[in-house]
Amino acid sequence: MNIRIKNIFAPASDKPYKLSRSKIDSFLKCQCCFYLDRRLGVDQVQGPAFTLNSATDTLLKKEFDVFREKGKPHPLMKMYKVDAIPFVHEKMDEWRENFKGVQYLHEPTNLLITGAIDDIWVDPKGKLLVVDYKSTSTTKEIDINDGTPWKEAYKRQMEIYQWLLEKNGFKVSDTGYWVYVNADTDQDAFDEKLVFDMQIISHKGDRSWVEKAIVDAHKCLMGDSVPESSEECEWCGYRDAAYSLIDS
Repeated sequence: MNIRIKNIFAPASDKPYKLSRSKIDSFLKCQCCFYLDRRLGVDQVQGPAFTLNSATDTLLKKEFDVFREKGKPHPLMKMYKVDAIPFVHEKMDEWRENFKGVQYLHEPTNLLITGAIDDIWVDPKGKLLVVDYKSTSTTKEIDINDGTPWKEAYKRQMEIYQWLLEKNGFKVSDTGYWVYVNADTDQDAFDEKLVFDMQIISHKGDRSWVEKAIVDAHKCLMGDSVPESSEECEWCGYRDAAYSLIDS
């Protein structure tokens, strides 16, 4: 693997440094891997892209956009008694775009925080509701509060989006929603299609942690040494185990 030379944090630079929502989450998971990536240019090995998830995201955006143009709630919103309609804004396409997204310059750190949202709804009081699309295939009931790491990451993702929109001057509700599509495997045949069950799951976000996380991430980047490996990080565990065998 080559060392990356682009998108490296330079402590002496006065140019705003772009830090995505996912990189903030990376910092929270493991400061060592975050530092290696953003400060030293050592990427984590990436797995295959979730192309099926991307396909469902694209189709959901198209479907909800139909109701955005009509100024009416999607039938699923009515079914789950969500008193809102899809939000209309000239920057919606930009906010959804990877590498752009909703942006806010955090002046104390000079970090340009970004996050690409899936959707936004608006309630009758004019408060924005962050919406994220999720895809899965399970026969179990979806429990967003079961403590699994990726579901906790889903919550942080939503809360950073709430923070970003609030910093851009919008009134933002603490309540956000996941539109979950669950592939149904209880079918007689594939028949060239997947059948999905759709549901809405709500979450009352707490974005009070975001500011501190940004400040702490910046402090990490300004450091001159690599932070210690995290005991809970699989990447660090693999790296440490491999080095111990190589050096033995």
